[in-house]
Amino acid sequence: MTDVTDRPWLDEGLSPRERATRLVAAMTLPEKIEQLHGNMDTIDIYGLANQAQDADEMEQLASQIRVERHVKANDRLGIPRMRITNGPVGVGMGDGTPSPPATALPMTIGVAASFDPELAHRYGDLIGAECVHLGQHVLEGPGLCLHRTPLGGRNFEYFSEDPYLTGVMGVEVARAIQSHDIIAMAKHYVVNDQEHERFRNSVEVDEDVLRELYLLPFEMACKDADIASVMSAYNRVRGVYATENRYTLDTILRQEWGWDGYVQSDFWSCRSAAGSLNAGMDLEMPDAKWLNETNVTNALNDTSLEIQTVDRALVRRFTQMFRFGHFTTPYAPTEIPAAEHGRIAREMGHAMAVLLKNDAGLLPLGVDAGRVLIVGMDSFATKACQGGGGSSKVDPLYTVDPLPGTQDVLRELGSDATVALFEVKRDLSNLAQAKAEAADADVVLVMAGVIATEGADMPAPEMPHDQARMVAELLGCNERTVVVLKDSTPVMLPWIDDADTVLEVWNQGAEDGHVVAELLWGVANPSGKVPTTYARRVEDLLHHDDPVRYPGTDEGEGWPTMRYTERLQVGYRWFQANDIVPLFPFGFGLSYTTFELSDVAVSGSVADGEALTVTATVTNTGDREGAEVVQVYLGIPVEGQPPKRLVGFAKVSLAPGASEQVEVVVDPAATHHPFGVWDTAAHSFQVRPGAYTVYVGTSSEDTPHQFPVRVS
Repeated sequence: MTDVTDRPWLDEGLSPRERATRLVAAMTLPEKIEQLHGNMDTIDIYGLANQAQDADEMEQLASQIRVERHVKANDRLGIPRMRITNGPVGVGMGDGTPSPPATALPMTIGVAASFDPELAHRYGDLIGAECVHLGQHVLEGPGLCLHRTPLGGRNFEYFSEDPYLTGVMGVEVARAIQSHDIIAMAKHYVVNDQEHERFRNSVEVDEDVLRELYLLPFEMACKDADIASVMSAYNRVRGVYATENRYTLDTILRQEWGWDGYVQSDFWSCRSAAGSLNAGMDLEMPDAKWLNETNVTNALNDTSLEIQTVDRALVRRFTQMFRFGHFTTPYAPTEIPAAEHGRIAREMGHAMAVLLKNDAGLLPLGVDAGRVLIVGMDSFATKACQGGGGSSKVDPLYTVDPLPGTQDVLRELGSDATVALFEVKRDLSNLAQAKAEAADADVVLVMAGVIATEGADMPAPEMPHDQARMVAELLGCNERTVVVLKDSTPVMLPWIDDADTVLEVWNQGAEDGHVVAELLWGVANPSGKVPTTYARRVEDLLHHDDPVRYPGTDEGEGWPTMRYTERLQVGYRWFQANDIVPLFPFGFGLSYTTFELSDVAVSGSVADGEALTVTATVTNTGDREGAEVVQVYLGIPVEGQPPKRLVGFAKVSLAPGASEQVEVVVDPAATHHPFGVWDTAAHSFQVRPGAYTVYVGTSSEDTPHQFPVRVS
């Protein structure tokens, strides 16, 4: 009772906002300023970052910097140390030195490939649970930017090229994280779709494109997940830094969407004191380069900043801390149950893998596989492909490498097969020996891929170190060859026509060795779908030979400006609008069994304000248990719209011979505006009258069931 009398903000009978308001009213100005920023000493991160150009260099840079990831406690007022950890692919670089280890999960792109919202929830649930084990308060994730090009250095942190798929998965991850009383943080707001010159670049994008594509996942997270925090990006948006952009941070987030969380800067993305706070940024991380006592006091004195704005920023953040009980939760880290969480990661990894080709029916392999050879370069064939360079990389509790992982699985299956490993050097100097070893094996598992990194885009959508040549030459050595791709993002596959069997597993993390082997030997049936289109040629990509789109041009201001002149034609929309045949289309994925869709129907009247309900019977027509994804697309009869947009999907698992009816509801009132187009004059989403088409199938290119829908 005494504490509540002396500290009325500890009265749990008050709302979180009332408690936050009372707390801020009791703070002195120096105490307020101390709570506006992180507690790390200021360093020249821009100069240091310019030295790193790839994943290895980024990892070396990160190891040299002791990053403090917290806001200082205030004992007088009972404000706890706010502990912040990076995401979104697990509990990454967290508060503490050294950063606490956690379960290295598969990359976010794999979550989207599962096309399974329940899996996304499990993914977030595991992350949230580990945050609690480690005593953290904030998880910087999910990442909600789009795969505009396959070059993006952070594509592995983001879900997909499609805004709706990204939004659905992001909402589930955020909800699950916050169910553990951990603050989830949507990032990187907004149009941080490339790492090239990320501290300087500016993005010019039309308003309808911004709304219908790039803002849409954030809108879904704010409205459907009630996400507590948003991270502002490094880049400029229409010439104004994201941390100073009042239109995106205040007009859209707060006035239009009604969101009441707080905005944190990306680490070192804050560029001003008064400008950032006035725009709607609430917390500078990880230091006080700008929101320090000198700058804030001077801004208050010259009235470029008002104390009410400072108070607003603090109330917003403290409201969320009270909401999740952070003021009363003691710091008491506990041990992460590594084996249990690893088992969950292993199960999730199965559903993320995409079977791209199985022309010869080689997969799944039999237990009598004989002499199996794993061959490839170190990061993919020798070590578990944890993936993802930069600050989100998890310090793993353990990893399972391909060789011991495969041996474990074969032992569990009672197989007499033997497994050997041949590591191909990065300069291919021992490729001839690798080919000889492959020719002598009974089964060859070629493992190759790409590990993208924060801070640098890929120079080309290709596997590094001439792995394409390695794969091409190995394919000619043994007809029983499986190519296992471990990618952060789709890349060019110039050897694809010579490969009968290709499995994309993404960067799997800790359980790589077990997951891949269980997929190859049929312990699990791959059920993933391509979340970002694979192009057949570099020339087919939207940015090819167009520097205005990427990497941007200097328009006289000194920095590179990227203009999204492709407008709404991103990903599969680009390929379809331009009649380009992709290598593997969005939504595509094979299985070890086969499926049939029947009795497909659409009911409901959008004209009468009803939701559309799409039903379909899915039958497993093969001899193995497996899962299929029914996908619903919509053609909108408005000039400038792409041929199709994804508006719904449902994944169903079936035993051999079994059937099940699935239902997909497409509600015009949903936060993803499935029927809506942005009307700049009305400044809102509008549903236009006309003849719409509902497409139903199992990929963006395979939609044989089509239904006209009239909207008047």
